[in-house]
Amino acid sequence: MNEAKSKPGILFGTDGKIRLLWRAVIFYVLAVWLLPYIFDPASRFLAGKLHISDGWIVVADTFYTITGRFGIALICTAIFARYERRRVDSYGLPMKQALNSPMWEGVLVGTIMAGSVVAGMYLLGAMQIRGLETTGSALVASALTWLYANIWIGVSEEFVWRSYLLQTLRKSIGFWPGATAAAVLCTVDHYFGKSVQNMGDALTIMSLILVLSYSVVRTGTLWFAVGFHIAFDYVELFVLGTNGGQTLQGRLLDATFNGPSWLTGGMRGLHASFLMYPAILLAWLYIWWRYKPQRNAANAQEVGP
Repeated sequence: MNEAKSKPGILFGTDGKIRLLWRAVIFYVLAVWLLPYIFDPASRFLAGKLHISDGWIVVADTFYTITGRFGIALICTAIFARYERRRVDSYGLPMKQALNSPMWEGVLVGTIMAGSVVAGMYLLGAMQIRGLETTGSALVASALTWLYANIWIGVSEEFVWRSYLLQTLRKSIGFWPGATAAAVLCTVDHYFGKSVQNMGDALTIMSLILVLSYSVVRTGTLWFAVGFHIAFDYVELFVLGTNGGQTLQGRLLDATFNGPSWLTGGMRGLHASFLMYPAILLAWLYIWWRYKPQRNAANAQEVGP
């Protein structure tokens, strides 16, 4: 150990520990490439044994998210948290702040952004609403199921991409280089994860990711991004019922789209609409106006060279 301290190298720092940049690389490889090969088949096998219906795509996908992505992120973060002698929730997601103001503001901003895009499509004649697709007790059950699903989707996505990975890249190469690197990796994952994605959609996703990353440095927590993610996806998946070319079961609105794909998002869903760009800009300005720059108290402890 003393020798490692006296002779730092590319992989190890002066304290004999793996450098931060390499920790981020290892986390990414484990969480996105290696462990999913173990968790994906296992979670889908268990989903089949529990007879989770393929008709309710969201339920099957959410079950995968809970046992897959969230479990993977938890395992990887726990490994590095132990290595760095920190709490698992100390990388931007402290549990005691889960229901604080930033999360609820994120919910509000995400709802307004998605709702304004839907309203814009409707007012411009690109979308027609014929009524409700789901009513009565089925509506209540559907609304709760989608809410449950999107809570897990929001928490899992932020946990994977903007908890340990972003915080470690931030300490290693600086906030904006780190946020850009994490955004590129996340965008690539989304781009190749859905066959209907195109470069325009990828640019929108990356812009949205950078806004969520910006909220971290301004609010000092990831909970704003979690709240935003939950609310935006809830409007897109439950209220509108579109995602990646699929018309989803249990949606609220019976809507049709006859406008151009650049306006409606086409097969790629609400987030691919051109109306997202002014909405993203307004969200960016709101975060800039609402929150002063601050250092995240949960990340004040330096974790390495």
